[in-house]
Amino acid sequence: MLQTYNTANDAILIFVGDRLYPRAEAKVSVFDSSVQGGDAVWEGLRVYDGRIFSLEKHLERMALSAHSLDFKQVPSKEFIQDAIFKTLEANGMRNNAHIRLTLTRGEKITSGMDPRLNTKGCTLIVLAEWKPPVFPPDIKMVTTAIRRNAPLFLDSKIHHNNLLNNILAKIEANFAGVDEGLMLDQHGFVSEANSVNVFMVRKGEVFTPFADNCLPGITRGHVLDICQDAGIPCREKNLSVTEFYTADEVFCTGTMGELTRVTEIDGRIISNKTGLPILETLQKAFRKKTETEGTPLPF
Repeated sequence: MLQTYNTANDAILIFVGDRLYPRAEAKVSVFDSSVQGGDAVWEGLRVYDGRIFSLEKHLERMALSAHSLDFKQVPSKEFIQDAIFKTLEANGMRNNAHIRLTLTRGEKITSGMDPRLNTKGCTLIVLAEWKPPVFPPDIKMVTTAIRRNAPLFLDSKIHHNNLLNNILAKIEANFAGVDEGLMLDQHGFVSEANSVNVFMVRKGEVFTPFADNCLPGITRGHVLDICQDAGIPCREKNLSVTEFYTADEVFCTGTMGELTRVTEIDGRIISNKTGLPILETLQKAFRKKTETEGTPLPF
């Protein structure tokens, strides 16, 4: 599941600060907080057929994350939305595009950890690329030794750029020759994978870990809503790795890959003993959402 370079992105324009730059010129200062300490928040959004899916939810989460980190001089929601629209229009992107939206604490007057050194306000980055969903039809996972951050240390409800915890888990998965690293919490229960939320199905009922240590992802939320609307039993629960080994179906959710089947964890094959097509049903319902919902592009 290694992404490859897409030459269609050679000439993209990227929004940084207050205007668009060609790819080769799109940069932030070495004094920017994202460089100095990973001090930034981000969102991943996807464009489907002239609409940005769940834009309002993503902008709300970004604003809440920035507030939690006490960012100053945060751009307005209207400014950020307009920057997204301008970037997509400049690149002619109306479908099959992914947006990496980043808001840093901004540029510091000198190197240092103290946020009071940030006197120029936040830096906004809108990076839109030609990128359809990047996950294959199914993936494999391995349980990693890296534990997911607990709120006691760094709350995952803040959608921050300090991602070394997840990157270390991904490195373990790479060395194991699989696609994702499955991360446990400090109690040994499954939390999420290094870049996606996880679900399991047993006897027609859908389960997902409590969002205590994991990010309550927006795609995850859509799946919970779909289950409720379709009358599929679904609940959050403390889940052990053993329960995932013995599930009928396991899948992961996220903006980059939508809903993706997991066929193997730690060498254990996930076998659907009931034959109920729960994941297929959820995938079809999610696809319908992406085809009918979202914020229309104004161009």
